[in-house]
Amino acid sequence: MLVLALDTATPASTAALVEVTADGLSGIAERRTVDPRAHGEKLAPEIAAALAETGVRPSDLGAIVAGLGPGPFTGLRVGLATAASMAHALGIPTYGVCSLDALGRAAGPGRVLVATDARRREVYFATYLDGVRVGGPEVAKPAEVTGEFDRVAGEGGLKYGDLFGVPVEEHLLYPPGAALVALAAERIREAAPSEPLTPLYLRRPDAVEPTGRKTVLT
Repeated sequence: MLVLALDTATPASTAALVEVTADGLSGIAERRTVDPRAHGEKLAPEIAAALAETGVRPSDLGAIVAGLGPGPFTGLRVGLATAASMAHALGIPTYGVCSLDALGRAAGPGRVLVATDARRREVYFATYLDGVRVGGPEVAKPAEVTGEFDRVAGEGGLKYGDLFGVPVEEHLLYPPGAALVALAAERIREAAPSEPLTPLYLRRPDAVEPTGRKTVLT
């Protein structure tokens, strides 16, 4: 089955095409743009490019996997809205996974801290043992992150590596498409029902509705 993976939980927008078989999976194509202000402009062209590279039509897709975050409100909702609308139009299921889990899985064996940039001089983070989450996700200032880990992955780790005091996996800064799909592979193989894509914001958006009308003096 051909599966489209989308993630906009970090400054990167990612679209990947992955083939899921009965006994494994393989990444076929992946497009990524790192620009925290351009998720809405870049994701659709990335999807089109990934499909065009392999000659796959949207109607060939069997499922869509989307990174649920945690991530900033504006960027994250671009990926989730795109995944939901495409799945509805194509009549295929959607499956959500924690974006941090994709980095943790890709990091492999050992105790790993995954940290992504949460802005406001904070990070979204979780800890992993041999690719399985054992703590988090949470949001905090880098100096407040505690636990046992021997290396760190994610662009938050690169940005605040001096505070974490462990080696940084500089090749693993953003959630890989194949890892996103791997986390949902069993659900895909079992043809599980489509899931609502509920975002992991962990905190309120920067912009909120006013609580009342302001008095205007003339």
